[in-house]
Amino acid sequence: MEPADFLDTHNFGYLITFVSFCLFYLNNWYLLTALTPKSASTAKYQQWKWRNIANSLVHSSITGCGACLCFWQSPGMREDLIYKFSHSSHFLLSLSIGYFFYDLIDMSLYDRSSKKFELLLHHFLVILCFGLAMVQKLYMGYALMALLLEVNSIFLHLRQLMIIQQWSKMSPLFRINNSFNLGTFVVFRILTLGWMTRWLLQHRSDLTPLAFNLAGLCEYLVAFFLL
Repeated sequence: MEPADFLDTHNFGYLITFVSFCLFYLNNWYLLTALTPKSASTAKYQQWKWRNIANSLVHSSITGCGACLCFWQSPGMREDLIYKFSHSSHFLLSLSIGYFFYDLIDMSLYDRSSKKFELLLHHFLVILCFGLAMVQKLYMGYALMALLLEVNSIFLHLRQLMIIQQWSKMSPLFRINNSFNLGTFVVFRILTLGWMTRWLLQHRSDLTPLAFNLAGLCEYLVAFFLL
């Protein structure tokens, strides 16, 4: 049996999700604990918040850039968001599910922010949406479009880390990052989310009720966080 045929007949998404969960756990509690700067270590909650955001930065960097590479590798996926499939996009999606599983548990245990419930609901719905795509090997293109939002999250998380570490808002690096944060917010979040909503409404008849409702709820929550 050819390697490609072996991958086509077996779904390794479950294994990749589990390994991803373990890696983000190890990264948070071991590597990032060792790398936490003194400026983010004045309180235990501040230490946790810095590690949580830094872990999210790792996920955003991998999935945001990875989604761009997947679209470049498989141009046909830009035209068919439902049935086109690639093993790299399936891997990226499974990796992201593992991260959201870990972050869901981490936030439920330690987060004390006012938006905790909304974030947990967002993570739960994303896991359901991505899980449906991972299990059925459908909607890969649409899921990759959702991961493009992570490009903006890279600069958003960097800004949050700088604030925690009390960087001067007038420093050149802070201002440069703010510019990238604003630019990617418009392109990779507002315009991308608007395009996804338009596509979802136009192709409602091509989706199962479960897929349509899950995608719609996720987009509603993302739009809610923009307000």
